Amino acid sequence: MLLETQRLLLRKLEETDFAALCRTLQDKDAMYAYEHAFSDEEVHQWLARQMRRYREDGFGLWAVILKETGDFIGQCGLTKQPVDNTQVTEIGYLLQRDHWHNGYATEGALACKDYAFSVLGEQEVYSIIRPENTASIRVAERLGMTYRKTIVKHYYGMDMPHAVYSVRCNSG
Repeated sequence: MLLETQRLLLRKLEETDFAALCRTLQDKDAMYAYEHAFSDEEVHQWLARQMRRYREDGFGLWAVILKETGDFIGQCGLTKQPVDNTQVTEIGYLLQRDHWHNGYATEGALACKDYAFSVLGEQEVYSIIRPENTASIRVAERLGMTYRKTIVKHYYGMDMPHAVYSVRCNSG
C-alpha cells in the first residue's frame, strides 16, 4: 500500500484491476466529464498509461480500496498535466458511482495532497475540472484550493473548458 486513510487504502494499479477499472471507465454517467464511456481498448490504454507514469514520474492514479470490505472502488492519485505550456502535478480521482457522495474522493485527495507536499516536495498542486462538475469543485475547495483560471483542452474531437484550481504548500 502506498497511502492509508481512515477508510481507504491506495495502491498501484495492476493488470488484474482491468475488470474493476471497467466498472468506472465504461460507465457513461461516471465518465460524463470525458464525454464518453471507454472501450476495452481505451481502458487497456488507460491502465498502461498509469504503469508508465509509475515508471517515469514515480506516481500516477492509484487503486482506491475500501478498507472495510477490500473492494476496489475507483482511482485517486497524482498525474502530470499540461497547463499553459508547463507540467503541473494534479490530484485526480474517478470513483464508481455507487461510492459517490460518501466523502471518499475528498479523503483520498487529501492523502494525495499531503503526499505531494511531504514526500514529493511539491510547492503547489492542482485540480483541473470541467466547470459543470460541481461535486469535484467542492472537493477541490475542501482541499483548500482556489480557482486560478480557465483553460481549454482539446479531447475526443472537442474543445473542453476546464477550471484550474490549486493550493500551495502550507496554505490550506
